[in-house]
Amino acid sequence: MLVIGLTGSIGMGKSTAAARLRHHGLAVFDADAEVHTLYSGPLANDIEAAFPGTAADGRVDRTKLTAALLAAPHRFKDLEAIVHPRVRLEQRAFLKRHHESGARCAVLEIPLLFESGADKLCDATIVVSADAAIQRARVLARPGMSAAKLNELLARQMPDEDKRARANFIVDTSGEVAACNAQVDAIIVQIDQLPARAYQRFWS
Repeated sequence: MLVIGLTGSIGMGKSTAAARLRHHGLAVFDADAEVHTLYSGPLANDIEAAFPGTAADGRVDRTKLTAALLAAPHRFKDLEAIVHPRVRLEQRAFLKRHHESGARCAVLEIPLLFESGADKLCDATIVVSADAAIQRARVLARPGMSAAKLNELLARQMPDEDKRARANFIVDTSGEVAACNAQVDAIIVQIDQLPARAYQRFWS
């Protein structure tokens, strides 16, 4: 089974590309969605212990956690040390399920794919990218987002040009959704020709 890594900086259109991959029947593991699930119970106590006042009633308050991290950016690594191992366990379980079901390919959608080194655990990588001005406009339109918060988030992410340089495939989402979908369609054809090695090497 092929293991494909899907990534891109904030606001680049990962969700659009992931939706098209699902349209073609590929299973996609959404790391951000898994983190939301973990914040809603499984890791709430651990995060509260590390960041007092950020969780209550067994749920992490993401606004309070974000404020704590923006006040002390060096502590992002403390949060990652709590969250990343649990997410990796869920990724392994996801891949195992789809391998056993006979899937030809499964996708790991991971915002910090390259930053975390998870690209080395994949057969190929897809980077979703867009013009920087379009990216900023998209992100700043989100509720609760500010220029300062966006700049902090971007500072933690590998520059887009570096991601593009390391990608096996690039999807440019600067245009219409139809153009994005056409690029994903073309990539799927190419991916199907790749040898599948990563699952047996790193995940089985």
